[in-house]
Amino acid sequence: MIVGIPRERLADEYRVAITPAGVRELTAAGHSVHVEEGAGAGCSIRDEEFVRTGAKILADPDEVWGSADLVLKVKQPIDEEYERLELRTNQVLFTYLHLAADRACTEALVSAGNTAIAYETVQLEDGSLPLLMPMSEVAGRMAPIVGANHLMRPAGGSGILVCGVPGVRSAKVVILGAGISGMAAATLAVGLHCEVYVLDRDLAKLRAVDHHFRGALETIASSAHAIEGTCIDADIVIGAVLVVGAKAPKLVSEDLVAAMRPGSVLVDISVDQGGCFEPSHPTTHSHPTFEVHETLFYCVANMPGAVPHSSTYALTNATLPYVLEVANNGWQSAAQADPALAKGVNVVAGKVTYEPVAEAHSMVYTPLGELL
Repeated sequence: MIVGIPRERLADEYRVAITPAGVRELTAAGHSVHVEEGAGAGCSIRDEEFVRTGAKILADPDEVWGSADLVLKVKQPIDEEYERLELRTNQVLFTYLHLAADRACTEALVSAGNTAIAYETVQLEDGSLPLLMPMSEVAGRMAPIVGANHLMRPAGGSGILVCGVPGVRSAKVVILGAGISGMAAATLAVGLHCEVYVLDRDLAKLRAVDHHFRGALETIASSAHAIEGTCIDADIVIGAVLVVGAKAPKLVSEDLVAAMRPGSVLVDISVDQGGCFEPSHPTTHSHPTFEVHETLFYCVANMPGAVPHSSTYALTNATLPYVLEVANNGWQSAAQADPALAKGVNVVAGKVTYEPVAEAHSMVYTPLGELL
């Protein structure tokens, strides 16, 4: 196959979909890799490094898209890329899509008639999400750091030092969700000596959190009442809720936000799935925050893009085995052989094959098995 690696067009997105090591693995397997000029510049990977491991550098993004059997990206196509989706028939796009929160992109993929596989819905038998996990870990570890930064007065926060000092309390951090992001956020928040509360509806997860942290934080069974009681006097609230492939539930209402402490910070890791705070809307690294009722919202939809070098290597470590499956065998054979990969297939030949996406946009759902 010819594998195309375009430069990311989303605002403030500095990651690239492959590393030079990934290029070497693909070329060693007999495939060609076309990388758009400067695609790795944002994460300090030079074109020459890709060339040394066998890639061909192309200056024209249309040529990258038009020549590729398989296009690898980091984030979903944006408006300026929709026409490129139609440059090649029978093409496979493999990237983070988050289609349940993006009707325009869903419609563009349906119109193009090719195959779209979403990193975030590839799901193992135990329910884990191997291609979402590394970025969830990055975003989770970033969340207390960006929360602490924006809690400082020059950034618009209340002026609290998250770790406190002798005689002065540390920040109260509430984490909604005990999944991969929530656990990563808790690790950093506990390390910063914060007063940490983790809420989840899954008691088994809460038991695992309690066991892991050995009493260094509080676990609370999530309910509307519990969320209100813990968030109302919190300094930082981190939304780390995920419903696979679907929109995130709205757990924090605007009325609750209005009752919170002035200068508190809300970090919505779930914003790329619509957000779990009622006032949330996506922001960028250039303009990461907005104010609601004297609180500060940080809702950057591509948080790991702020640390693109680390993120690119972590992402490629996870995606490369699946990329090789698709490149070596074709997406149909790969999906038939690997049920986890099959769950990642969201759109095929103009049909939506992932039920939560179809439900989110009131579109017709076609089971993937009918098309294989």
